[in-house]
Amino acid sequence: MKKIATSVALFIAIMATQKTMAQASMTMKESTVEVGGSPMYPSKNIIENAVNSKDHTTLVAAVKAAGLVETLQGKGPYTVFAPTNAAFDKLPAGTIDVLLKPENKAQLTSILTYHVVPGKLSSQELMKWVKKGGGKAELKTVQGGKLWILENSEGLWVKDEKGNTAKISIADVNQSNGVIHVIDTVLMPK
Repeated sequence: MKKIATSVALFIAIMATQKTMAQASMTMKESTVEVGGSPMYPSKNIIENAVNSKDHTTLVAAVKAAGLVETLQGKGPYTVFAPTNAAFDKLPAGTIDVLLKPENKAQLTSILTYHVVPGKLSSQELMKWVKKGGGKAELKTVQGGKLWILENSEGLWVKDEKGNTAKISIADVNQSNGVIHVIDTVLMPK
């Protein structure tokens, strides 16, 4: 009886070790992109990855203030044009502080959802649309506005309804529920 119990315990330990090794192997095989000093894992959702990026602390704080965490953890898929902290720093002084106030939640939500497009659009797909569109592709945002994808010798750019442009500095950061393209400027709806 003691031999059987020992054998069962050994079998369970071996199976647990194999499962842990298989999970570690899968994680190692994941093609990650580093953003803000942290790897972004395709098996994690947009929020699970974004909270680890040192370059997106302002964006994460804004998403929390707007009550969009649950949405961006959802099934999606979403394409998110994610402004860096430096992008937010380009806004006039005090803008972020004002937007983060509870009474400005609707305006903040509008700005943030303007950075989100339904579906998972890779840079290759965006490029294909740009070429098909004669140099630009129009996208409809979750907010209801429009963005345009443009290409020049420096790569892909996003143009907002006010005429501002943002360079896609890191493309194709795959998530379990979409894709993130890091941008260097905050986009603004009309």
